[in-house]
Amino acid sequence: MKAFRGEILSVPEDPLHAGPAAIRHYPDGLLVVEDGLVMACGPYAELSSRYAEAPVEALPGLIVPGFVDAHVHYPQTECIASHGAQLLEWLDRHIFPAEQAFADPAHAAAIAAFFLDELLRNGTTSALVFATVHAGSVDALFRAALARDMRIVSGKVLMDQGPPGLADSVAQGRAETEALIARWRGRGRLGYAVTPRFALTSSDAQLADAGKIVASHTDVLMHTHLSENLGEIAAVESRFPDAQDYLDVYDRFGLVGPRSVFAHCVHMSERALGRMAEAGAGIAFCPTSNLFLGSGLFDLAQSDRHGLKIGIGTDVGAGTSFSILHTLGEAYKICQLRGASLDPFRALHLATAGGARVMGIADRVGGLMPGQEADFIVLDPGATPLFARRTAGATLHDRLFALQILGDDRAIAATYLKGKLAHRRGAAPGVLA
Repeated sequence: MKAFRGEILSVPEDPLHAGPAAIRHYPDGLLVVEDGLVMACGPYAELSSRYAEAPVEALPGLIVPGFVDAHVHYPQTECIASHGAQLLEWLDRHIFPAEQAFADPAHAAAIAAFFLDELLRNGTTSALVFATVHAGSVDALFRAALARDMRIVSGKVLMDQGPPGLADSVAQGRAETEALIARWRGRGRLGYAVTPRFALTSSDAQLADAGKIVASHTDVLMHTHLSENLGEIAAVESRFPDAQDYLDVYDRFGLVGPRSVFAHCVHMSERALGRMAEAGAGIAFCPTSNLFLGSGLFDLAQSDRHGLKIGIGTDVGAGTSFSILHTLGEAYKICQLRGASLDPFRALHLATAGGARVMGIADRVGGLMPGQEADFIVLDPGATPLFARRTAGATLHDRLFALQILGDDRAIAATYLKGKLAHRRGAAPGVLA
């Protein structure tokens, strides 16, 4: 057993619905951890005597749950900041050639290790991750995640209509997916997601087969893209002229349900959002990607009206930063352009418990609640001279908002996985002293 003392903040419930009661703030708090799980979290004055036997580590800064990235592509790490074009041309020009390299297990292993270390450096402790069409790309990511004891959900991409070098077949996609599920199920903190890339890269037969795989494994997610870019939407409409809308394409193949996570959802009809809410599906809001590719402005208020589950995705490599803090800053700007204001407490919820709910892991991470895994980070409001000047004497609301707008990896003083130090600012990956 070990305890951590400091200022602690978590937002396990959505303030949009729960109001101020959603915010749990302990200016002088104690987080008690045993066997990687939260035993207690509350005021130091109330808990210190009850856990007097636990050694206490003081953590200067603001202790919050580890960030949850609800949509990110690890094979696109080296494609971040690739110039030019909107989605479909950008994929052809930059992404598909890069993903072909993941046929090499050594390349996949090297990128997977760098990717996960970059997540930890930015305070992300759980993520829903796209791999490539190669089964080995999933093996490499899961091996690296297992070594770090990270909560990572991923899966082999299904794309039998993909370009040369990245196309599988219905039979191959099914066989490799089933083998990966069998190989990795129950190991560490890993989870599997059946992953058709998007409607245009799979045949009707493969989309139908993906729905059958999801139905036959009740512990897996379904992870794909939806209504991201106007050019993509037009192409989907052309291929599926009888569908009511883009979501209906997935729905007819059994891919819309409570374990479905749809990235983007920028251009959505009321009908589609209502159907998603009815099915219990979730959305990954990816602001930096939507801006970078010129895809559009996600309407958070519209999705809220339907009561949808929403998390935050960096969507690297179209996304421009691994930092959830930076991503939340861009989310605020998009909401402003939509005539809404994203409160910093709600932003923290979306980046932690909200994303965990989308991924179906809210019982395990995201709120620093008793029984949850003790994944947390330490934010430093004084990380730079500007941070320090802006936050000196500020209220909790204003400190959190400054971190949301100005923050990036520099504000992450430390990252802990199950109560163990996994990253310390300034230290090389794997070197924590």
